[in-house]
Amino acid sequence: MPGTNLTRAEAQERAAAVSTERYEVALDLTTGAEQFAAVTTVHFGGTRGAATFIDLIADSVESIDLNGEALDPAAVFADSRIQLPRLAERNVLRIASTQRYTNTGEGLHRFVDPADGEVYLYSQFEVPDSRRMFPVFEQPDLKATFSFTITAPARWQIVSNQPTPEPVGTGTKAAAQGEDWPEQEIATWSFDPTPVISSYITALIAGPYHVVRSELTSRDGRTIPLGVFCRESLAPHLDADYIFEKTREGFAFFEEQFDYAYPFDKYDQLFVPEYNMGAMENVGAVTFTEAYVFRSQVTDAMRERRVVTILHELAHMWFGDLVTMRWWNDLWLNESFAEYMSTLGVAEATEWTDCWTTFAASEKSWAYRQDQLPSTHPIVAPIRDLEDVLVNFDGITYAKGASVLKQLVAWVGREPFMQGVHDYFVKHHHSNTELPDLLTELEARSGRDLADWSKLWLETAGVNTLRPVFELDDAGRYSSFTIEQSAEAEYPTIRPHRIAVGLYALDGGVLRRTQRIELDVDGAGTAVPELVGVEQPALLLLNDDDLTYAKIRLDDRSLETAAQHLGDAEDSLTRALLWGTLWDATRDGEFPASRFIDIVLAHVGSETGSTTLRTLLGQLSLAAASYVARDRRAATLEKVADALWNLAESADPGSDRQFQFVKSFAQLAGSDAQLDTVHALFEGTRELDGLAIDTDLGWELLVSLSAGGRVTSEQIDARLAEDRTANGNQSAAHARAALPSADDKARAWASVFDEADQPNAIVRATASGFTRARDLTLLEPYVARFFDALLPVWESRSYAIAEELVEGFYPAELANTELASATRDWLEANADAPAALRRMVSEHLSGVERALRVQAADREV
Repeated sequence: MPGTNLTRAEAQERAAAVSTERYEVALDLTTGAEQFAAVTTVHFGGTRGAATFIDLIADSVESIDLNGEALDPAAVFADSRIQLPRLAERNVLRIASTQRYTNTGEGLHRFVDPADGEVYLYSQFEVPDSRRMFPVFEQPDLKATFSFTITAPARWQIVSNQPTPEPVGTGTKAAAQGEDWPEQEIATWSFDPTPVISSYITALIAGPYHVVRSELTSRDGRTIPLGVFCRESLAPHLDADYIFEKTREGFAFFEEQFDYAYPFDKYDQLFVPEYNMGAMENVGAVTFTEAYVFRSQVTDAMRERRVVTILHELAHMWFGDLVTMRWWNDLWLNESFAEYMSTLGVAEATEWTDCWTTFAASEKSWAYRQDQLPSTHPIVAPIRDLEDVLVNFDGITYAKGASVLKQLVAWVGREPFMQGVHDYFVKHHHSNTELPDLLTELEARSGRDLADWSKLWLETAGVNTLRPVFELDDAGRYSSFTIEQSAEAEYPTIRPHRIAVGLYALDGGVLRRTQRIELDVDGAGTAVPELVGVEQPALLLLNDDDLTYAKIRLDDRSLETAAQHLGDAEDSLTRALLWGTLWDATRDGEFPASRFIDIVLAHVGSETGSTTLRTLLGQLSLAAASYVARDRRAATLEKVADALWNLAESADPGSDRQFQFVKSFAQLAGSDAQLDTVHALFEGTRELDGLAIDTDLGWELLVSLSAGGRVTSEQIDARLAEDRTANGNQSAAHARAALPSADDKARAWASVFDEADQPNAIVRATASGFTRARDLTLLEPYVARFFDALLPVWESRSYAIAEELVEGFYPAELANTELASATRDWLEANADAPAALRRMVSEHLSGVERALRVQAADREV
């Protein structure tokens, strides 16, 4: 949408002229199915005589009154801004506007449940979308209090940041959210003002949500009301008691670690439909993807991820909500801290005690991948405007930042770190900060000078690689040992690392650690005298226990031990680190993809870490589809799918491994025999002991059959008729887009590129099916169409939908020189395209170029 960007310079200028105090926002949700009415009063200080603007995305503005003077909306409202001339020292601004519901997951999202026709609303404002619901100074450092008054059907649940007040009836009204609605009671809820907070963490959730309530006692003696919400049609699947249990464990852990009581009045957790992300830390009203309400069997990895997400959002109540970054360049202060603390809390306060293994297998894998893209950036990223920050919710901001915080804790000590964080909350509560504000407190408590550490770790990009370099004497003992550190030419920073070195031996068929050395690594080479005279072990592992953020390499003997005995390593974190090392070397073209696949198939059957297994199966699929030499691709995919089915048959009945192997087999099944097996599972003529073909797994099997040409659109429709739910609609869109004919692909493409009314979840599901093609020639005609569509899509769709189309429909599966050339050509011809769009396309190009390099390395085997 033209004119919706905001630069950092503009934000700084506005913050110098404006000091926000309070908002009074009245919303009428009974005006129709497409629009709602807003009347907003803003009280703020200003520089006398200055001019500024307030942000608003609205269908229309009916009236604007600034300090008693009526402003002409036609003259002052354009391109998401209302110009405000002639400020006074004390200002009162009143705006009446007509707002639009969205189906994109931005602003105030409206969803109609296909199961029962009920309407559900929820807000999503980060980064710049509270302006889609009411006029606002949309930047994090203009904090204020917010008082919401909501008019809606009396039977609805109305949730915001403050405890929900008793409603006041206002009579009856027809057609509140649709022409077929009966006349019903209408009520108004007037919420108390929030504490001083940023606009992007305000919230409104409204609709006939099912709710379960509880409470806990905070460390300061207050009773904190708790609520867990979901759509009524999902209520039978909501395990609220478990969610409350994890929430209580997280509260107790964080309040103890921070020595600072929960800073708000209540804590609601709401699972909402068609969500664009995992969750959002709205003050006291956290919204989650309803994928976390499990209506069918899910992996243990998904169950653990839900707990990590619950604690991640809870950590934000302190770090992000109580204390907020001044501008989005310090977004990492929010996300990295929450990521680190949630992993720590899950590992130490819940039953998921191997969460650091999960972090190494999933989050750090994401970080290493992101950090090797051309779009990599320092953790403290240069954020020029809102478009910059929208694409910066990435593996650097979350996972690399959290990895670096883990390294920092190892360096300064955990107790001084937590004490410094406590001091930071005490000093800066309800205000905005920048990076030096946190470092000052950590330096005071630890006695460490963090200026150099910050420069090397937070203000530079790129990942280092650590390698063992040594000599052996005639007896097989180390006569010298050095840890060599290198960096990419484009990002040459050599960093200090606190690492552990683990020595492993085979003992009765088990690979276990026999010695551990912890040391500081700095410079291009660090000698390890403690290893001189030590017999070379079966396996030597740098960065054992995963203390630092760096890629590592194995020496030849260790590599051979890993190849033969990786599955025999007794420690889950050790296995995750070894898998990660092999994958990094494969992606870098130093280790053949074919050999990586063989090692995975040899040992994946004994992997017990659910997230490690999920990550590994994804890497296995990518390696088989895109990294092996092209002339071996078809045979490799068939071999891998057969192996996955054999693993599923031999796995323990009802186990997580059995479930994951079946899911991965269905995704890769392509031969007639494999599709016969999928069909037999789907029809129930073939069974695996302990495996239930429930609703969602049934859909996954149907998608597999659809991609294999074994079902028709009519059969997909018949399945949807049995599952007329949101999940069913999305799965049906996925299955239709996976159908393997040129006409089917054309229909899928047109349904989201030519039609602009599909909701975000359907666009996402359609993309997943569209790019699923065993016959890659189906995708070749869409290379040119994709690039032709980029600028029109970017200019006409909301950011969330544009991102789904750009990321989801790029035909990366082709992974060939023609796709790489077409991508380069677009980048060269569109040097002036929006930076965020160019970043996405450049990342796609990087992925294809890497695939081509890895394919070339594999051909040499």
